[in-house]
Amino acid sequence: MTDCLTKEPFDYSTEAELFSAVKQKFRRAPLAYKRFAHAADAIRFAIEELPSLIGTFLEVDEARYQDKDIRRLYESVDYPLVRRAPGARA
Repeated sequence: MTDCLTKEPFDYSTEAELFSAVKQKFRRAPLAYKRFAHAADAIRFAIEELPSLIGTFLEVDEARYQDKDIRRLYESVDYPLVRRAPGARA
């Protein structure tokens, strides 16, 4: 299992799994799990829908991407989906 971005181009069309631990008042919740047909959708969900990326990681082709990596993938010029306008609400 790899733990960072590699120099190869990232394939946003690959299946992805998203794991997130959301802290709840004074305790940590168990990991939430969600599977996506495309990594681009998982990245958009993580950035635009989750309250925080802390404790979140994305797994694609046995490589693991932490919160900072997810944000870099979303902000990349190669990201294929339309991004939500800054400050826009779901």
